[in-house]
Amino acid sequence: MKTTLNIADPVMRRLKEEAARRNTTMSALVEAGLRHVLGSAAASRARSEELPALPTWRSGGFRVDIDDRDALYRAMEEDE
Repeated sequence: MKTTLNIADPVMRRLKEEAARRNTTMSALVEAGLRHVLGSAAASRARSEELPALPTWRSGGFRVDIDDRDALYRAMEEDE
């Protein structure tokens, strides 16, 4: 299928260079890249659907305001 894409000039220059380096066409290189991205996206979705939800718990709140350096140091010294 033929289509039209808008590709930034720097990307197009790199595409032409890479196609020449690999001795292939720009179309073949773009198609391979799209297959890779689309395959990775599908695999990523499949993996995320398989993962169980992370556990949650109630921590009891904050012990110290981390923006208060002195209070943070005092809390760290209390744990020793």
